[in-house]
Amino acid sequence: MGMLSRMSTIVKSKMNRILDSAEDPRETLDYSYEKQLEMLRGVKRGVVEMVAAKRRIQQQASTVQGNISRLGSQAGQALEAGREDLARMALQRKQAATIELQGLDEQIAGMEMEQEKLTAAEQRLQAKVTAFRTKKEIIKAQYTAAQAQVRIGSALSGISEEMGDISLAVERAENKTAQMKARAGAIDELVSAGVLDDFTGPQDGLTRELEALTSAQNVEDELSALKSGRSSEERKQPPGS
Repeated sequence: MGMLSRMSTIVKSKMNRILDSAEDPRETLDYSYEKQLEMLRGVKRGVVEMVAAKRRIQQQASTVQGNISRLGSQAGQALEAGREDLARMALQRKQAATIELQGLDEQIAGMEMEQEKLTAAEQRLQAKVTAFRTKKEIIKAQYTAAQAQVRIGSALSGISEEMGDISLAVERAENKTAQMKARAGAIDELVSAGVLDDFTGPQDGLTRELEALTSAQNVEDELSALKSGRSSEERKQPPGS
């Protein structure tokens, strides 16, 4: 039994969470407002029916009042005609009508009291419904605003996470760029020091060596030529000059 009770509690809690996530409070408020309007319409119909019933009884009382007046006149006429028996019957009917009229008047008075109660209840209910409608619209607006804030917050949170990933990517790219620059600078230093051959230049190392030998040979040739020319000039000069 304990296990079943625990399982039932778990199922109920899960169902409550599902219902809570599916429920839109704005729809609940609108439904409650419609139910209150329905109650208010019922009270209004009750007031209208009460007024209609009271008017019917008032019309009936008016008819009875007319009968009382008529029977009184008939009783007087019968007595003048020497018909006391007819006068007595007319007065008996008048008495019955008078009692009936009293009962109708009591009903009318009671219905007027009920009408006043229903009218007061209608006014109170109308005030409550109006106040609820105002509060309902305020709550709906607040809920809509809160819902928009949640959506904006979720979007900003997603953007923040994405910007974090972008920042890491930019940082990695900057680190790789710095590493490449450092490697390029080191290679330039090695090339300048002669440790590495600069294959990107117009000449390689062998060409430079050959050009150096050629330049040295040219120097020697020019030096020999200068020496030969000087010796020729010395031979051409006369002795003692």
